[in-house]
Amino acid sequence: MLTSSELKKIPVFACLNDSNLVWLSQQAADLHLEPGEYLIHEGEPTPFFVVMRGTTEVLKDVMGRQTEVSEHKPGDFFGELPILMATAAPASVRAKTACHLARLDPQQLQELIRRSPECSALILQTLNERVQVAQKYMLNLPSSRVQIVGSKYDDDCREIRAFLSMNRIPYEWVDRDRSAQLALADPGCDVAGLSVVVDGTFCVSHPPTVRKVAEALGFQTAPHRQSYDVVIIGGGPAGLAAAVYGASEGLSVLLVERKAPGGQAGTSSRIENYLGFPNGISGDDLSQRAFRQAVRFGAEMVLTREVKEIIPQPNGAYTIGLDGSDRIDTKTVILATGADWRRLEANGVDRFIGRGVLYGAARTEAPTVSGKRVFIIGGGNSAGQAALFFANYASSVTMLVRGEDLKHSMSQYLIDQIALVQRIRVETETQVVSADGTDCLKTIDTRKKGEPVIRRAADALFVMIGADAATNWLPPQLRRENGYICTGREVSDRPGWAADRSPFLLETNLPGFFCVGDVRYNSIKRVSSSVGEGSMAVAFVHQYLSCCSNRFS
Repeated sequence: MLTSSELKKIPVFACLNDSNLVWLSQQAADLHLEPGEYLIHEGEPTPFFVVMRGTTEVLKDVMGRQTEVSEHKPGDFFGELPILMATAAPASVRAKTACHLARLDPQQLQELIRRSPECSALILQTLNERVQVAQKYMLNLPSSRVQIVGSKYDDDCREIRAFLSMNRIPYEWVDRDRSAQLALADPGCDVAGLSVVVDGTFCVSHPPTVRKVAEALGFQTAPHRQSYDVVIIGGGPAGLAAAVYGASEGLSVLLVERKAPGGQAGTSSRIENYLGFPNGISGDDLSQRAFRQAVRFGAEMVLTREVKEIIPQPNGAYTIGLDGSDRIDTKTVILATGADWRRLEANGVDRFIGRGVLYGAARTEAPTVSGKRVFIIGGGNSAGQAALFFANYASSVTMLVRGEDLKHSMSQYLIDQIALVQRIRVETETQVVSADGTDCLKTIDTRKKGEPVIRRAADALFVMIGADAATNWLPPQLRRENGYICTGREVSDRPGWAADRSPFLLETNLPGFFCVGDVRYNSIKRVSSSVGEGSMAVAFVHQYLSCCSNRFS
């Protein structure tokens, strides 16, 4: 417990009278930290801290990388800014040396300010100085970490921009088709086609790819170990949830994601019906929070890699083959690959994929549709969120819906919001029959039920008509239904279940091989359901490892 005499030696408390010092000694928590332990994580609520002994370091996520920006020495205090400004912590703080600190909760800080005008004046003066320092700091920050020069019709350019956006890496993109004035930080990197410069100095070798950019930014792209307790395939909500819960419960976890964390949910501009976020949350924000959480618990997150094969072993383990010939072993597998957008069967559409026709609706497409005529095929929640997002940029957004109305496929809150936006038009009982253009999409032909075909000028066509599971690459003995993976009771009563027990709820007909999220047969296609299944799967992994531990000894 802190004593009045200890507190009296700290400058911010030196003005307190004896009764207030006694009160403070009874209220303040007495903290002792080892080097490397965190006090505050950026973006989270924070208490008020005073350094009694030792040094702490202030770390800020600057464009996707953690950077030390300052230190706190004995006698310094911090945490007043987010408390008094009612915001989250602007930076992380951790012990640089062994530290002794006093901690006050927000209401205790407010009581201290009320009790002592002198103490209040010092804290508020420091708050004002820090706000001014923050302003100067922000003015000196670069606006982006990555510079891209390339065509909006270049698939690699689009994939790199999507990867950067979903990983919250600020970038500057110049559309080579529109601008003749190119100003790369490294002029030597300016080549015909696609050019990428990272951090103003590193020119990504030609041709740039998502993996090369990821490696230049310091993302993990290869496993660090040869074997794991569980390998999670897919980094959507289900896979991220499994990584968080698996790592937090002591399992050695590897998650492999071929693109960026978040999956299809990561492209949603705003998810408003997810528990705990009354004002909604974007898909990439939710994904990045989960990603950082999993990493903090010790999960390995390997991006831009694809699982090519899964080979069951005689002892019940599995060998995972990655692209590039890497192989790793695992006791269990959690499949969370989601589903791929269903292809549109219409004449000419395939000619313009990536050149005006896109599957899904990434937020990175906003600059490419500014002032343009946008069409969205689909009547689900993803299509509704995309329409609301693109309406902020496009001159018009038209939703083409095959059904009679939106009520059977879209949440009511989205229907209500769409009805209030004048730029969005909803056409029901309508389908696209063909697409046309020269180098890129220029027109689409649509047919409304019972009416003749109409040709329309179109700059962008986003196709969101449901999804299909792509599971042909998985072991042939894995049981499927229309491509989706069967689990639990769906495999227990069929020939082929050889284990001396009933399968767990999310277990496939291969013991120790679990399936979660949209790729699972009869799953509920909602973000919250996927998160729930991912966390449940980890509980079943523990049970499986417990009952089958003799196999791996």
